[in-house]
Amino acid sequence: MVSWVKLKEWVGTTFAGSLQPTRSDWIFALRTTSAGLIALLVAYALKLEHPQWAMMTVFIVAQPVAGMVLAKGFYRLIGTVVGAAAAIGFTFAFGGNPWLFVTVLSLWIGLCTLVSSLLRNPEAYGAALAGYTAMIVGLPAFGQPHLITDLAVARCLEIILGIVCAAVTSRLILPRLAGSAIKARLERCILDLAAYTRGAFAGAEPAKLDALYRKLVADTQTLGEMRAYARLEAPSVATRAHPVRRTIGHLLSALSAARMLHAHAAPQNAALLPVRGQLKALVAELVDTPNSLEDTKLWEARLTAIANEALHAPDVTSEGEDPVGTITRLTVAGEFAQSLREVLRGLDALRRPTSEKAMRQRRQPALIVHRDHHAAWRNAIRATVATMLVASFWLATRWSEAAGTLILVAVVSSLFASRPDPAQVAWGFFKGTLLALPVAFVIGQLALPALPGFAWFVLFVVPILVPAALAMANPRLVGVATAFAINFLAFLNPHQGMSYDPVAFFAGSISVLVGILIAIGVFMVVLPVDPIATASRIAGAMREDLVRLCLHERIPRRSAFESLAYDRVNQMMPLVQQAGRRSEGLFDGSVASVMVGLELLRLRIDQKAGGLPSAITQNVSDFLRQLARNLLVRVPNESWTASIAAMRADATAIAAAGTPDALRVAASLRVVAAAAEDYPDFFRKD
Repeated sequence: MVSWVKLKEWVGTTFAGSLQPTRSDWIFALRTTSAGLIALLVAYALKLEHPQWAMMTVFIVAQPVAGMVLAKGFYRLIGTVVGAAAAIGFTFAFGGNPWLFVTVLSLWIGLCTLVSSLLRNPEAYGAALAGYTAMIVGLPAFGQPHLITDLAVARCLEIILGIVCAAVTSRLILPRLAGSAIKARLERCILDLAAYTRGAFAGAEPAKLDALYRKLVADTQTLGEMRAYARLEAPSVATRAHPVRRTIGHLLSALSAARMLHAHAAPQNAALLPVRGQLKALVAELVDTPNSLEDTKLWEARLTAIANEALHAPDVTSEGEDPVGTITRLTVAGEFAQSLREVLRGLDALRRPTSEKAMRQRRQPALIVHRDHHAAWRNAIRATVATMLVASFWLATRWSEAAGTLILVAVVSSLFASRPDPAQVAWGFFKGTLLALPVAFVIGQLALPALPGFAWFVLFVVPILVPAALAMANPRLVGVATAFAINFLAFLNPHQGMSYDPVAFFAGSISVLVGILIAIGVFMVVLPVDPIATASRIAGAMREDLVRLCLHERIPRRSAFESLAYDRVNQMMPLVQQAGRRSEGLFDGSVASVMVGLELLRLRIDQKAGGLPSAITQNVSDFLRQLARNLLVRVPNESWTASIAAMRADATAIAAAGTPDALRVAASLRVVAAAAEDYPDFFRKD
């Protein structure tokens, strides 16, 4: 149990974080509270049996951006309908056999948890909801199958009412649209990319650069998620999703090139210095000039000139230093300039979207996400086992309040299963629930029975829900604050006639708290998450991608490879933060593997085009086969060192031909060898 001292400290932190809300936060809080009150009032008018579900739904689907509300509400509706239909089917098919009934429910929750773990929000939320909705609807009708249809219909009506109220208010009352949010985030990503590149050229602190890099990866992935939200807001903004998709691909390419420029910064020769100086000046001006992105045409023209100069640089074979390294850096600099130019064009297209027909005529890049099947099955087994164990206790003891515990175990073990640290997230949910308990008791058991009526309800509840909604708008507090708001309404159980019944109140409340604690224990004991093992599994999948680039006949599109690779990097970030220094090599190597993959793609494309001399083509094929073997087979330290030396020797031998094609191929081989040498924790199968 949380001590009151710690609880007091948390309350102070929570409200301290909410004392400086922005105008958008206030709009969100007032809009959400108003929508909840409207939903409750309509539920009263319709005489729904559990009107609190309509109000709770408003706070469950509440999001700062209108499109996010619509998306979460839409998938909540689908999940509720599917779960209610499953409850009806299971009740009629297995309701006569209690043990078979709870077994089928547990397996259903496991199946929905499996699907949820393979999807992303808000689709993942809808899948999880379909699982535990069957439990929420099915348990109250246990032993009374004639009630199941009425319960399912009532639950769907309550959910629909809450979704409609939340969606309408978010769209009509001072809305914050996903289209505008996408533009603002893309502008921020461009400026962060420019700041990262300037820091790389200026030799900024590695820790600062790494933090900015990780932020860029996460923000880029968020842009991909926000595309779906924009398309749900209105048909007029649907076309904006197309340039966003293309721009995300170019943003990832620019990020890869910037990282490579930073990792391989040096030699200062006559061919490289002009391009480097122009890029450094351009990104510095982008960052320092106020409103620099209002007009992108000037920047686009300058980037085109820099790209042309980099890709058509003077002959470097006469340079006394490192011609292969020079060609490598010039090529990467040209790619960075081209990619950044396309990102700026994407921003311009987002501001002035063309017709949907014109956008569909352009081939859109593939955006692929990582799906961890091992983790999905682990989550499914854990949710099934936890639900079945508590259900067995419920059936064996016939303790009525254990039904509430069973429902919370199903909800928490499914809803938080795919989080990097589900126990920690569930603990935050417990803290918010615990804080809601005394507040709901004072208002629901003491104040409202003495002063009944909707006006008194508003007077007592609004001062509680508005600060809670303000905290929900704060990213640091959103988890605990959402748990507080939802469970405050659940404990309050608002009805038109409130009554004083502390025994039933505490019995139901304690069953909820116990259910959350059991779920936390399940997360910690039953197939617990090992962040290092999960990060290693992601790293293994990325190595397999590199092997496919080396050996498979079919060459993937660059955008498909980059989007999947960066999605895996993004999935690895929270795992590395949990594991600490032990897994930093895996993360750094995963970033370097994106650069390696792009070089392998370039080599394969050159091979397929048939423009290389036969001798070089054969050398490249031998190199790729040996690299694939090194990535697949465990090798001792001596063999790994020898393999790196062989890679460098191959690059030197190819560069000896002195032709531009030979230098370009040798440069790619050099990048691969350098990455494999720098990050053995990632590239060596261990």
